[in-house]
Amino acid sequence: MFSTDAHFLLALHRDHADELRAEADSARLARSVSRGSRRNRTRAAWGRRHDSAASGVRAAK
Repeated sequence: MFSTDAHFLLALHRDHADELRAEADSARLARSVSRGSRRNRTRAAWGRRHDSAASGVRAAK
């Protein structure tokens, strides 16, 4: 499979580099997804407070 130790070490290095890149991509994706959901949750909560306040004003009239 490997003709020399150098080929083996190069293949090992490339595999490890690919694993590190995959982990970094996964972590980056997880951060972007969690930030987006937090932002949407805040907007949704603001909209509910705003709607309930508006409906309370209408009910009082």
